Amino acid sequence: MPVRTVAGRRVWRRRTPRANALAFTAWVAGGALVVWSAQLISRQTIWMFVQDAPEQAFNLFARMLPPRWAYAEQLLRPLWDTLNIATIGTLVAVVLAVPVALLAARTTTPHASVRALALLVIVASRSIHSLVWALVLVFLVGPGVFAGVVAIALRSVGFIAKLLNEAIEETDATQIEAIRATGAGPGETLAYGIVPQVLPAFAGITVFRWDINIREATFLGLVGAGGIGLQLNASINSLKWADASVILVAIFLMVLVSEWVSARVRGSIT
Repeated sequence: MPVRTVAGRRVWRRRTPRANALAFTAWVAGGALVVWSAQLISRQTIWMFVQDAPEQAFNLFARMLPPRWAYAEQLLRPLWDTLNIATIGTLVAVVLAVPVALLAARTTTPHASVRALALLVIVASRSIHSLVWALVLVFLVGPGVFAGVVAIALRSVGFIAKLLNEAIEETDATQIEAIRATGAGPGETLAYGIVPQVLPAFAGITVFRWDINIREATFLGLVGAGGIGLQLNASINSLKWADASVILVAIFLMVLVSEWVSARVRGSIT
């Protein structure tokens, strides 16, 4: 019996036989899909490795202790590179995302076809992970920090533009109409009617994305895109687990600091 709210009261309605049959069929189909998926995963899983996983994890953890803290001095430059990848990539994404968001918003786009193209850019950016971007860019421009910066920027454009687009569309139309009534042109309407309303959201979106990019930049080095991930990959490949544990601690601390900075900045904005 589905429930709906009418005038603040909960009203019970009996399902029709057709609705009951459809609901039962949906539950059966969903259950069958779950069972089939579980069987497929079970057939493709080597359970001997799964049973041995706890022992292997304990042995790996034992090899990582104690960490070789002297190695931390060699991580300062990679950590700085990781921070630069995230920060510069975010700034580049902001520059690219603002016009895309303006073209994608119904209230500011010049034409429906332009809006469709802007939405396509947003979807394309958001559908491809930064690690995939990094793999392609390392092949195109070579390994290094530049590939990481561009990968972060390309991934972040869609995220920032989508949220900024929604913020623009949620602006108060009466304020915009009041500014237009004074004879203001499109540029003045944008500067005095839209920007003041979306500026707090824009700042919060930027800082939030920067916080996310700090995390993503830490593993781009695994595919050669610079940063602390290069050292982590080298330590794992050479079985230097004591060094790898130091790198993991450094990554954790950097992410923790970025989370604190992001929270403080967003708190001051709101």
